[in-house]
Amino acid sequence: MAVFYILILGTGIWASLRSKKEEKKFKGDGMEMTLLAGRNINLLVGIFTLTATWVGGGFILGIAEATYNPTLGAVWALMPVPYVLTFFLGGFFFAKPMRENKYLTMMDPFQQKYGNVLSVLLIIPALVADVLWVARTLVSLGGTMSVILDLSYVYSIVISSVVAIIYTLLGGLYSVAYTDVIQLILIFISLWVCVPFLLTNPHSLDISLTAYNQTFQAPWVGTVKLDEAGKWFDDFMLLALGGLAYQAFYQRILSASSYTQAQVTCFASSAFCLVLGIPSVLVGAVAASTDWNSTGYGLPTPYERDQAGSILPIALQYLTPAYISVIGIGAVAAAVMSSMDSALLSSASLLSSNIYKNILRKQASDCEMQWVIRISVVVVGMAGTALTFLDSSVLVFWLVGVDMSYTIMFPQLVCILFCKVSNGYGASVGYMIAIIMRILSGEPLIGLPPAIRFPGCRLDAEGVLTQYFPFRTTIMVMSLVSILLFSWLGSIVFNKELLSEKWDVFRIKRKQKPVARATDDKRINSDNEEASTARQLLDTTSL
Repeated sequence: MAVFYILILGTGIWASLRSKKEEKKFKGDGMEMTLLAGRNINLLVGIFTLTATWVGGGFILGIAEATYNPTLGAVWALMPVPYVLTFFLGGFFFAKPMRENKYLTMMDPFQQKYGNVLSVLLIIPALVADVLWVARTLVSLGGTMSVILDLSYVYSIVISSVVAIIYTLLGGLYSVAYTDVIQLILIFISLWVCVPFLLTNPHSLDISLTAYNQTFQAPWVGTVKLDEAGKWFDDFMLLALGGLAYQAFYQRILSASSYTQAQVTCFASSAFCLVLGIPSVLVGAVAASTDWNSTGYGLPTPYERDQAGSILPIALQYLTPAYISVIGIGAVAAAVMSSMDSALLSSASLLSSNIYKNILRKQASDCEMQWVIRISVVVVGMAGTALTFLDSSVLVFWLVGVDMSYTIMFPQLVCILFCKVSNGYGASVGYMIAIIMRILSGEPLIGLPPAIRFPGCRLDAEGVLTQYFPFRTTIMVMSLVSILLFSWLGSIVFNKELLSEKWDVFRIKRKQKPVARATDDKRINSDNEEASTARQLLDTTSL
């Protein structure tokens, strides 16, 4: 493991030296070099870094946990399939407007159109989602290392956090991208090396026999009952569309040298996500087919001990040789740091560019901004590390983080990019509706009871009051419709002068006037040019 960490850190240092050489050649903004690698990232490196960003510790452990959990099963281990939809939608629709306008971060269009106050409010859920992302990746590694290496949970998390923070500090996106290449290769090799040993271990039945038959526990394929279909659909849409509202996704899109390269990066990454999800499903299936009483783990089972979240390291520890389990932990460690560094740089981009540079100190120099980025990386890293001591479930941080992106940020992003009618009034109402409705709907993962009970709300198999209606998707649609409706109403009220212009807080009418004036100026200039051309022709004819 020490060799593994040295390899990752060494790659990060090498990439930072390379970035310094590229920076000397680069004539643009220094922040653009640090945050987007000068918008000239290699295609293969781009594919690796985008895939590694999504295939994190939460991805690997979360899929295994859902497959093993007797109340869920493989049909609920959704991550790989929705991500295909995420990348295709991102490549076809979202990449083009982002690249054409040469934005530095996902929040730039909001800041340009809505102003600073509302943009800061919208940045908050994006930052919280990134901090939760850091936390969930570290939780997955801490649990794995503490099981297999018998290393302290705290030490495991702190060591990994420090290594990821150091190489992210050194070289920005260059370091993150090139270490992602090494990490993704390690993830792929390590996971697939473990699979044959798990499938042939003497304590487990053939997974094809346990897929649909009750054995040591419920069939690992799982089922989606009719009264659970709404929840399944909700989780699917949450994972598919929630990822489109992450800054880390657009950081990769905007770092590509062209729109075509950005599209190819998305499509290729979707295939990699599918392949890398298979080993985790197999681990969960083997764990569900195991007679734990015949292993060194004994009874009660991991599920009964409330250790389903650590099923991957437990399976590696008790169902494979020691040297194979250490290889497996290498895969988890690689996955954790490949996602953690992305979340660190993503949140640092928002803090440094959209808050510090655009609001606090517009005259800040390149050198000053480099220090702001470094400080932001450290602050987010420490915040995410601190959260890991509050909860040990990977799925908790995973779903709560993506939930905020889906219900709050996704409708806002759709409107700002594709709906010209959207303005600050609609965005404010949609933002408040999404937050209020989401809080009132409750969240069993954090012990928040629902104040609003949608149709089908009832106790689940574990005795927790759960919403089985697709309430997150409903809230997202409500927010989207609210943004468009109230933007349209606000536009009518001020353009038709139903309210005085002094009440126009977001200045939607004042912003339209300069545009109209510019159009008139162009028309007048065009008329003058035509008149001048006509006079010259007459003079020439006279001569």
